[in-house]
Amino acid sequence: MTMQLVADELGVRPGLITHYFATIDDLLCDAFVRVVVREREALLPEAEAELPPVRRLSRLLRRLGGEDFVDLGRLWLNARHLSRYRPNLLRVVAEREAVMRDALTAVIEDGVRAGGFTTDDALGACVVILVAIGGLGSYASDDTRFTHPVLDTLLFTTADCELGLEPRRLGDGG
Repeated sequence: MTMQLVADELGVRPGLITHYFATIDDLLCDAFVRVVVREREALLPEAEAELPPVRRLSRLLRRLGGEDFVDLGRLWLNARHLSRYRPNLLRVVAEREAVMRDALTAVIEDGVRAGGFTTDDALGACVVILVAIGGLGSYASDDTRFTHPVLDTLLFTTADCELGLEPRRLGDGG
């Protein structure tokens, strides 16, 4: 990825890009943050903050399984890979992961307080759910689009188990 490639793709002169971004790393970091901020807002919209936590989590997991988030799975996968070689991107990816981890942990903690979830470790449950999300995201780059029924329910099954819910509770809409 170079400024020239970005400029060519946009049909502009490279100077226009460098006017706003000193380095390609700055551009990559800014673009990544903009996309994942919108992603988090779409996954856990503020308008749903008053819904019961079980319902909020069910909606989050359902959205993640939709086609709208396949490209975002690819983005996260690629950002994690590129961040191995780009320290600024590594920092930004870690910051954005922390924001999502905090938001999901807060939903789980709300659910525990409300009696909907049972866990002694909300952060641990959050991490397991996020690892399942990341694992499914790795299939986003699979051109053969491997499918199996277990992949359709994996996030719900994992979250139900981690949060002490009866099977299919989250998959049935909470």
